[in-house]
Amino acid sequence: MGRVRICGCLIFVTLWAAASSPASEKEMETKNLPTNFGEDLAFLQKHTDARVLRQGESAVVLVPAFQGRVMTSTATGDKGKSYGWLNYPLIRQGVLRGEKAAGKLEAKIHVFGGEERFWLGPEGGQFGIYFAPGAKFDFASWKTPAPIDTEPFDVVSCTETQAVFSRSFAVTNQSGTVFDLAVERSVRLLDRKETGEFLGTPVPNALSFVAYQTSNRITNRGKKAWEPKSGLLSVWILGMYKPSPATVMAIPFRREGEGPVVNDAYFGKISPDRLRLGEGVVFFRGDGASRGKIGIPPDRSTGFAGSYSPDLEVLTLVRCARPKKGEKYVNSMWELQKDPYAGDAINAYNDGSPAPGQPPLGPFYELETSSAGADLAPGQNLTHVQTTVHVSGTSGRLDPLALATLGTRIEDIQKAFSLKK
Repeated sequence: MGRVRICGCLIFVTLWAAASSPASEKEMETKNLPTNFGEDLAFLQKHTDARVLRQGESAVVLVPAFQGRVMTSTATGDKGKSYGWLNYPLIRQGVLRGEKAAGKLEAKIHVFGGEERFWLGPEGGQFGIYFAPGAKFDFASWKTPAPIDTEPFDVVSCTETQAVFSRSFAVTNQSGTVFDLAVERSVRLLDRKETGEFLGTPVPNALSFVAYQTSNRITNRGKKAWEPKSGLLSVWILGMYKPSPATVMAIPFRREGEGPVVNDAYFGKISPDRLRLGEGVVFFRGDGASRGKIGIPPDRSTGFAGSYSPDLEVLTLVRCARPKKGEKYVNSMWELQKDPYAGDAINAYNDGSPAPGQPPLGPFYELETSSAGADLAPGQNLTHVQTTVHVSGTSGRLDPLALATLGTRIEDIQKAFSLKK
C-alpha cells in the first residue's frame, strides 16, 4: 500500500508494484518509456510530499519542496498520459532529504523537471540575479538562486481544486542590489466553461482536457523602492514538457507590432530547419535534440504560446496577459547590456547538448512567460497570471482551438518542418 495525499484529505490507494519498484523506475529512465500520470504520481510520492488537485478526470500534482511547482498533469485520470517531464534520476538521488546530489551540474541548477515552475528574472546582464556581483557572464559563474531552486515554499492552504504557497527571501543582482521580497503562488484547476473564457474560445465537450491557472504575486518587503536604474525583478514562469521528434512549438505574433518578430540570439542563431516564420506564427522544433532559445518581444506578443505533440496526441496552450504599451521587460541576455529593459515577454527553449560531447540537461522543451519588470515601492506588489491547457483529440477536432488561439491549424504545425507522420 502507498499513501497519496490529495489536498484537503488523505486517502489510501493500492499502487502497482511496477510503478514503484526500483527496476521499473530504472527502466523508464534508461529506455525513456512513456509513463502515465499514476506512475509519475507514485514515483513523486515515494520521494517527497506530492499534493494532488482533481476535478473529474483532470488532475495535477504539485510539490511544495519545488516552490509549489506543477510537476505534471493529465486529462484522463491516473491511467492517462502524463504531460510534464520529470528528471527521475535527480529526484531519486535524495536531494529532497538534504543529501548532496552527485555531479557538477547541481552546483549550478537542480533540473528536477516539472511542467510549470516559479522563477524570477532577469537571468543575465548587470541586473541579472543568476550571477554574483561583479561576476563574468559565463557558465562557470552562472548559478540559480537557491530560493527558486532547492528551498521549499510553505503550504498556506489546500483544497481538492486549489493550493496556495508562500515564501519570503532575498536575492541580489549582479550590480549588488538586494531585493527583499515575499512570494504568494496559487494553483487552481479550471472547469470547461472557465477554460473557454480564458482561451477566448469554447473547449468542445467531445475533447478531454486539463486546465490550471497559477497566480504569482511578488511584494517588495524592503525599505527601498525597486527602481529601473538599479534593476527590477520579473515573475518568470517556465514549463518543461516531454519532447519527441515530431513535436513543434507554435507561437503567434502581432503583425502590426514594431521591431523584430523573434529573438534567437540567446545561445546562438538557430538554423532554418529548426526555426521558421509562418503567417503570423513562429514555428520552433521541440525535439530535445538541439539546444536553442527564442523570445517574442512585448510589442509582438499576443499572450499565447503553444505546441502540438502527435506522440501524446495533445495540443498544449499557454496564455498570459498581453503586454501593455510602454511596460519594461527585463533583459536576460548574458552580457553587459546596452538596454536592460529590451527583454522578451514569451520565450521557448529546446534542450540539447550544451557543448560537444556533453549530454543534454533533460532532454525536454519549454514554453515560458514573463511579467513586466516590478517597479515597486515598499509594500507594493505585482501579480503575473498564467493559464496552461492540455487538450487531447484528433487533429480535426483540435483545429478550431488551434486557429482561435495560435492562428494556425494542427496540420500546418505538423508540416512546418515536414514532420507529419
